[in-house]
Amino acid sequence: MKIILLQDEKKLGKKGDIIEASEGYARNYIIPKKIGVEATPKNMNDLKLQKANESKIAQEQLDAAKALAAEIESKQVTVKIKAGEGGKAFGSVSSKEIAAAYKEQHNIEIDKKKIQLPESLKSFGSYEVSVKLHPQVTGKLTVKVTEA
Repeated sequence: MKIILLQDEKKLGKKGDIIEASEGYARNYIIPKKIGVEATPKNMNDLKLQKANESKIAQEQLDAAKALAAEIESKQVTVKIKAGEGGKAFGSVSSKEIAAAYKEQHNIEIDKKKIQLPESLKSFGSYEVSVKLHPQVTGKLTVKVTEA
């Protein structure tokens, strides 16, 4: 009996896969536990439409991430921190502070978890910081650290 999986199952396969299962296993385990449904022509068509919709949504997300990456690279953000003795920076700049400053200065929200700092920014100057917007898109954000 052919079954379309509705969720990932360790021994059977991934969501959307069409598998071959014995009649008893399918009727007594897979279908009652809503792990999968029988591969009827209607269900096959629904699966095809669902996959087309998912690929369309994934493409839209990729395009949006590329547009945001281009916008991020065209702008810079200035973060002010206190200076200690001798003009040295007091403390460091975190990804949370960068995200908050970017939202305040450019009115665009960036998730702090997506900002990848190579090391903590502990001195004044300009830095290039990676922002992972999508698994395939990474933008470069210019962060300027100045004295408050």
